[in-house]
Amino acid sequence: MPKPKRIELPLTEETLSDLRAGDSLLLNGVIYVARDAAHKKMIEALDEGRPLPISIEGQTVYFMGPSPARPGRPIGSAGPTTSGRMDTYSPRLIEQGLKGMIGKGPRSREVKDAMVRYKAIYMGAIGGAGAIISKSIRKAEVVAYDELGAEALRLLEVQDFPVTVINDVYGGDLYEEGKTKYRLASS
Repeated sequence: MPKPKRIELPLTEETLSDLRAGDSLLLNGVIYVARDAAHKKMIEALDEGRPLPISIEGQTVYFMGPSPARPGRPIGSAGPTTSGRMDTYSPRLIEQGLKGMIGKGPRSREVKDAMVRYKAIYMGAIGGAGAIISKSIRKAEVVAYDELGAEALRLLEVQDFPVTVINDVYGGDLYEEGKTKYRLASS
């Protein structure tokens, strides 16, 4: 198994051009956490001509609802949530410059098309491994939508945050490739 690639954030088109579906990555830098409610508020802001509460250009958003932090830790369990719930919002944010998304589960055709068109990727984090993933988080703070509680928009500083590229900028899809390999092996 190839060694994971260490990636410094924010993502650039040059970095993205070197990544392929199936690559294991260790992310370092800042990622943002947003789920359904925060995504809805960001799209409403865009629809009303208001600026987003963060500069989305080159950023990565993690679809996650954190649990409370234990004493001495910045965050509790930090596992991914199902990405499909953000599919209605993601193409618009990708068009605005979002370059990375992290979650679990497949994405819609519209989201995959937007990733190819605007050069963005989708990465998977391991569901059920939230306690382990949280060890990669060095800092967590709410930056907007505090009224949403666990669904507030958060900034995370991460070190060696483990993910796998699911969808790349070329249309590669690890889930589809896996199904094809399975079908070929079964025939």
